[in-house]
Amino acid sequence: MSLKLLTASAVLALALAGSAQAQPAVQRIERGQLITENVPETPAPVRERLRQYVNTRGASFQDFAPDGGVLVVTRFADAAQVHHVGQPLGMRRQLSFYPDAVGGASVRPGARAFTFSKDQGGDEFFQRYLYDMATGRVTQFSEAGFRNTGGVWSRDGAQQAWSRASKESQNFDILVADPANPASRRVVLKGEGAVSPVDWAPDGAQILVAQGVSVTKSRLFILTVATGALRELTPELNVAYSGGVFSADGKSIFVISDEGSDFARLVQLDVATGARTPLSPADLNWDVEDFDVSRDGQRIAYTVNVGGASELRLMDLRLRSATRALPAPVLPPGVIGGFAWDDAGQRLGLTLNSATSPSDVHVYDVRTRTLTRWTESEVGGLDAATFVAPRLVRFPTFDSAAGGPKEITAWVYAPRTPGPHPAIVSIHGGPEAQARPTFSSTIQYWVNELGVAVVVPNVRGSTGYGKAFVELDNGFKREDSVKDIGALLDWMGTQRQSFDMSKVIAYGGSYGGYMVYASMQMYPQRFTAGVDIVGISSFVTFLENTSGYRRDLRRVEYGDERDPAMRAHLTKISPMTNASKIVKPMFIVQGFNDPRVPYTEAEQMLAALRRNNVEAWFMMAKDEGHGFAKKGNQEAQREAETLFFQKILGR
Repeated sequence: MSLKLLTASAVLALALAGSAQAQPAVQRIERGQLITENVPETPAPVRERLRQYVNTRGASFQDFAPDGGVLVVTRFADAAQVHHVGQPLGMRRQLSFYPDAVGGASVRPGARAFTFSKDQGGDEFFQRYLYDMATGRVTQFSEAGFRNTGGVWSRDGAQQAWSRASKESQNFDILVADPANPASRRVVLKGEGAVSPVDWAPDGAQILVAQGVSVTKSRLFILTVATGALRELTPELNVAYSGGVFSADGKSIFVISDEGSDFARLVQLDVATGARTPLSPADLNWDVEDFDVSRDGQRIAYTVNVGGASELRLMDLRLRSATRALPAPVLPPGVIGGFAWDDAGQRLGLTLNSATSPSDVHVYDVRTRTLTRWTESEVGGLDAATFVAPRLVRFPTFDSAAGGPKEITAWVYAPRTPGPHPAIVSIHGGPEAQARPTFSSTIQYWVNELGVAVVVPNVRGSTGYGKAFVELDNGFKREDSVKDIGALLDWMGTQRQSFDMSKVIAYGGSYGGYMVYASMQMYPQRFTAGVDIVGISSFVTFLENTSGYRRDLRRVEYGDERDPAMRAHLTKISPMTNASKIVKPMFIVQGFNDPRVPYTEAEQMLAALRRNNVEAWFMMAKDEGHGFAKKGNQEAQREAETLFFQKILGR
């Protein structure tokens, strides 16, 4: 059958087709935008306790406001919105009011205004808006019907550049406009592939443009705005670049590069000659993951991913010493999110998140060397002292002795009560991503309320451990990452005081959802049940139906389904092909508007499970995309997951 996007009722009809006689009638309930099947009503005590965990919130730093305060994104109602905070721990004054989440607030240089982006119902077709802080008026300056991403201001604030693509196009264009005047919008580059603006040259005549090819390869170009002329920098290199900021004189670019190393470094690249000068230490065997340069070009802040935790480092380019290092604040263990200098280059705003504390905004003053907390996010009335920090474990995998990775790492969240405990193996998506010790109210609920240990592995293909490691699962090597889960189960089996191996649940979203399906098929008797959230059930239908703007990037990772040999391999290893091997209960969660993993991936697996008489719960939100973002839907998902776990674990 040829898959195509269908109505919500058609999804459910197809899911039931051919299976009504094989098992009892499906208990289907539709309330507003939410559709569930076989999900029972939630008892009031479960709902009330869970609501406290869902009501934890975090705040992320966006930019410094013109009055010296900060703009943050946090959620007080149903979705995250932009707020203004005028002083440390001051009132969070909400500025945007939409049913969908808002993000990417960026202040217009020299003006009381900022831009932001939002989509509708999780469709990821973001539109760009200008918010006038004096009047509260909002102007949409992007064109509807396109996916608009990025947003880079010229130094004088006169123009902003961004990229856009249609749903089925793999090519992005770059546009420029005065956001206050949408009629000024114009295309300055008809791009090829996933191109995006990174920074404006100080004189406003040129734009640094990046093209993403894969997680291990990208290209940099200089775009002359007036003519559309494009010149590639370092075309002879096969490297991955990240970020990019022009120096104050416009003669060089600061950028992250993995040239000549398994890990990413901070370098300075000469625009005229292409020569690269390393800035971060040569013996740093971890990735530089993000950076920002002060407006005057004198100071650089950058973060290093050290085994999953962030280290903040500061550098003064005026110093002539070998290190140029400046004193950096002592931060609690955690992960640093987006950060930026103020216009004077004296204050650095950042987001700090840890396993036992939600994201909050801090500001570091380099003159006084003081770190000040600007927000203190609520934790739903819970006692934060009960939150559990994970421990990092390492274990050999199936091919460690034969030249494979020496070890795989995982974060283990353990209840404080005596074991052995049931376990949830939570597998991250991506796969080019990394499980890090960040706050998750979901994990804290599982550990503290359900008494379940949570194990979060970084199987091969994860980022943070070098580019060789991230490529170990590409193409024909896909199932090697699933075998890493088998090695994890082997290790867990040796920890008899910690884990009850008769009660292990697989859990994951997106690519992690594929890993749930594949793990339950490869190890059908070692998992008790599985939860898939917006997961891939067939690589072929996924690649054929995912939005065009991301299809080629996914082919680099998974393989090109148009190649007969690769298509045969992808078909062979896809969960749909092996659906009969899933014999334990499944819970499938999906957003109807998902542009990445279309809901048809969930629909076809649900139908296959029903045909095989496997117990299957199902939840779909018609106003969500790639995962649930709205608070009400998140509450419903957590409630249903809890009931599923209780049934599986006999609680």
